[in-house]
Amino acid sequence: MDTDGGGETEDAEASDQADGTDEADEADETVRVWLVERTYSDDEQNIIILVYATLDGERYFRKERALTSFTSDIRETTAAVDVSPSNLGTVEDPEERDRYAAEAARMADAYEPDDPV
Repeated sequence: MDTDGGGETEDAEASDQADGTDEADEADETVRVWLVERTYSDDEQNIIILVYATLDGERYFRKERALTSFTSDIRETTAAVDVSPSNLGTVEDPEERDRYAAEAARMADAYEPDDPV
């Protein structure tokens, strides 16, 4: 009787762990994207637009950042960032996809993800 009860408890625990792990994996899942483009905003002054893309160039992450003054907080732009898949857009244009893939591969070859660029 103890063996059956223990087995049921182990099965239930294994099931709970599997469910918890799946949820944790989904919550912790990120995609590494590499800096492929840095431009200044035409619409607003002092805004830099950073575009990061996956190595295949098919997905991208866009980040806008205000320029910092010379005396205030300095934020480095890193070669890569890890983002949630829900924050990625799809690159529809084949030429842009190829350009992003080439630049992402170049960055990945030249830099470590946390290197400032």
